[in-house]
Amino acid sequence: MKIVFYNIVLFAFFCLSSYGQNKGFTKPLEPIVFNSNVYSDFSADELEMLEEVYGASLESEILDRPSRILVVKEIFRNRVIVEQISDPKQQKPCPLLSEVPLFDAFVQQVHSDAAFDPSIFNPLKYDFQFHSAEIQRFRVDNTNYFITVKSQHYNTKL
Repeated sequence: MKIVFYNIVLFAFFCLSSYGQNKGFTKPLEPIVFNSNVYSDFSADELEMLEEVYGASLESEILDRPSRILVVKEIFRNRVIVEQISDPKQQKPCPLLSEVPLFDAFVQQVHSDAAFDPSIFNPLKYDFQFHSAEIQRFRVDNTNYFITVKSQHYNTKL
């Protein structure tokens, strides 16, 4: 009887210890820290990009919500990087921009640009995963332009 009891206890111990080991220990997310450039007003270009995506809902969805204002400014000014990489050795495989759905929750007529111009690229038009803990990279179709969306949680070097 004692042997059966000990075997049951031993079995339970191993099951529980292996269960504890299966839990992935992930690094806790860093708190979101905004860069100082998010405290200045929206530029005319930024307001135009917001209007293109939010239309009549711009005030209620963004402008009347101070925390969303900071997040959007951080996206525009610090988290989305467009760069041209001409050297094929430095180009890493990644999804194409055309594979990212458009964000048309507020303005159904949102459309991708006919030709890519990095100086007027509106990252809010695309349904990027802005709240992801991972860095995301996309290649603009038929170009050497790459778009990097940095995580809001990590100040990682690219």
